[in-house]
Amino acid sequence: MLSALGIIIIAIIAESVWETIKMVGKNGTFNWDRVGAIVVGVVIAFGTEADIFKMLEMPFKIPYIGNILTGLLISRGANFIHELFRVLNIGSEILAARRSERR
Repeated sequence: MLSALGIIIIAIIAESVWETIKMVGKNGTFNWDRVGAIVVGVVIAFGTEADIFKMLEMPFKIPYIGNILTGLLISRGANFIHELFRVLNIGSEILAARRSERR
């Protein structure tokens, strides 16, 4: 079962993924550059088995969903990922502290 913090982390990732998808049709025009970046991000995520959910110890039960969503996030670039990891790292540190308290 996920903790409240786990739900918050998922919400942050979900919003980030949605904002990425919305960029494809921003201002009513189809953005091929954004689609290309998404395809490259997803290919890289699959090729490297990158999965942000596994990294956060919240793996998907449906295979490959974590890779696809991670690829969408990767398509936003290094600055975005750095900021996302900064936010998620704070949450992960709290989760780790709580796990060690339970032991």
